[in-house]
Amino acid sequence: MRKYELMYIIRPDIEQEAVDAAVEKFQGIINNGGGEITKHDVLGKRRLAYEIDKFRDGVYVLVNFSTESAVVDELDRVMRISDEVVRHLVVNDVA
Repeated sequence: MRKYELMYIIRPDIEQEAVDAAVEKFQGIINNGGGEITKHDVLGKRRLAYEIDKFRDGVYVLVNFSTESAVVDELDRVMRISDEVVRHLVVNDVA
């Protein structure tokens, strides 16, 4: 299993319950695929560097985890089609 770092930004105009549901959904994909989450931080609402889809703010979430590459592919696919995610990035964690 490899270590990965995931940063994603959730739309600021949805309710807190929807934010929690989205976070749980993405954690479930990692856990159900046999992965292990080592660190999970909801950094809260922050200002974006530039406007994305007419949003100036977003709820930032940072996740460090280890899993197989097939789970990362599935996580990437689900995040691309999720309406609540504005941007996401998964990178190999070398530290």
